[in-house]
Amino acid sequence: MFKKIITFSTIALVSFLSFSCKDDVIPKPASYLRLDYPEAKYVGFENECPFAFEMNSEAVIKGEKNCGFTITYPKMKATIYLTYKPVNNDINKLLRDAQKLTYEHVIKADDILEQPYLNPSKKVYGMFYQVEGNAATNSQFYVTDSTKHFVTGSVYFYAKPNYDSIMPAASYVRNDMQRLMETLKWK
Repeated sequence: MFKKIITFSTIALVSFLSFSCKDDVIPKPASYLRLDYPEAKYVGFENECPFAFEMNSEAVIKGEKNCGFTITYPKMKATIYLTYKPVNNDINKLLRDAQKLTYEHVIKADDILEQPYLNPSKKVYGMFYQVEGNAATNSQFYVTDSTKHFVTGSVYFYAKPNYDSIMPAASYVRNDMQRLMETLKWK
């Protein structure tokens, strides 16, 4: 009797396992969170500092010491840091420091793209850096008139640097930084 029960159980189990799956398992494609940001509207910013620029109206600007500014994007957890330094016959040192700051990220960066910026009519010359990869910052720039003024800017996100997950926000803020750099004018 025991043999019959074991034989019947084995046949039932094999039959159940053989016919229970109808189709092969197909993995679902990876899904991504869709992040839509409002179209940027730019407004002019000017105060007693020796430069003015346009910035995104959604961002919040706060003055720091010596004509430095923080421009925050609360919804994206991002901040652009602007630093102003007067040129006192030390343009080479200022340029070296700005380039060094960018290339300190080469350890984590996959690539650093340099985009020169020249606007002789406004006497604004500089470089925009796009840092790709899991670096702490993914966009930086500097601009100068070579004789009196020097401004640097960099963006930092308050999240672990995972380029794939912050890419939509990083692209949005990068466009704002380029607009800021391209609209900067000296007083």
